[in-house]
Amino acid sequence: MTKTVLVLFGGQSPEHPVSIVTAVGVLNALDTDHYTPIPVGINQQGDWVLAGQHQPADAPWSVATLINQPPAETTHTTALSEELPEVSATDTPVALRAVNSHAQLIDVEGKVIADIDVVFPLLHGPNGEDGTVQGMFETLGVPYVGAGVLASAVGMDKHFMKIAFQHAGLSVGPWVTINDADWRNNKTQVLNRIAALDLPLFVKPARGGSSLGIRRVTMLSELEAAIEYAREYDSKVVVEQGILGREIECGVLDGLNGAAPSASYPGEIVVTGEDNDEFQFYDFTSKYQSADSAELSCPAQLPEEATELVRQQAVTAFQAVDAAGLSRVDFFYTDDGELIINEINTMPGFTPISMYPQMWQRTGVEYSVLIDTLLELALESR
Repeated sequence: MTKTVLVLFGGQSPEHPVSIVTAVGVLNALDTDHYTPIPVGINQQGDWVLAGQHQPADAPWSVATLINQPPAETTHTTALSEELPEVSATDTPVALRAVNSHAQLIDVEGKVIADIDVVFPLLHGPNGEDGTVQGMFETLGVPYVGAGVLASAVGMDKHFMKIAFQHAGLSVGPWVTINDADWRNNKTQVLNRIAALDLPLFVKPARGGSSLGIRRVTMLSELEAAIEYAREYDSKVVVEQGILGREIECGVLDGLNGAAPSASYPGEIVVTGEDNDEFQFYDFTSKYQSADSAELSCPAQLPEEATELVRQQAVTAFQAVDAAGLSRVDFFYTDDGELIINEINTMPGFTPISMYPQMWQRTGVEYSVLIDTLLELALESR
């Protein structure tokens, strides 16, 4: 018998469109001999919308059919267009409820649409990747893919993430955290603390992703505007000292049957284009809307001992935040051979062209196998 998988996507964060494209990739690679997918989108109003109402039988999923639009001429996509997709508003939302120790998807009249065996939450950013929706799944007693409540929250908050990494003995670059009260009441003191860091600086929402809300600051005169821009995404902001080094990523996958987590070959992000600034960063457009603005080199060209260190420290970071299922861990590798951890992403971009699946593919684990393993892990551990 097949297991019914609630594939949950969209959400109320700025990463809403990324989640839609991720869901298309997963649905097209899901083993339907073992799993029956029920795709549900969360729109910007927070409603849950039954998806795929125009999906042709046995046809590949597309962004259009997933968000209940008629099939387009192009039925399969792995990148975002300039017009970002969105889950539509609805007068007939669906909901998840617990009945007799299992979960059901129901309509507005309480009619059961499907009994749910496991949830695959392909949600990025606040209210999806930060422990909030994971807490709901825990309350309902339904198994789900990925990190639990605490690990999701810590992995989403760059301040507490860095503290967890430091406690685990990992090297973290210099940073300053700005909370809302300090910025409103002690702005001068905050700016003085930041001035002690070396330029350039990277100003980021503390609880954001997909490089949204980030600005690079090369002069202190640009700092206040960059902080205000980041505060449009989150009232808590981190300001990081720029680290001159190669950007190295590594995928971590939990082990089945209690086995230890494993790490992929490290990959290196190479941002291409005319800007030769050594402090370039991998922004939203490079990640999701441009096929040729960034390249992945995997395995990264590193000394053998550095490769092993990246893989070991990726697993250490995974365990430091008590992650589960999957994570992508990002590092800087400096010219003098120092490895500095940047962050962990407990629900990384998961489209077929995203870095996490690509690194595992080059390590020998195909996209469809990753999906199957993650669902097995969810069913096994809860």
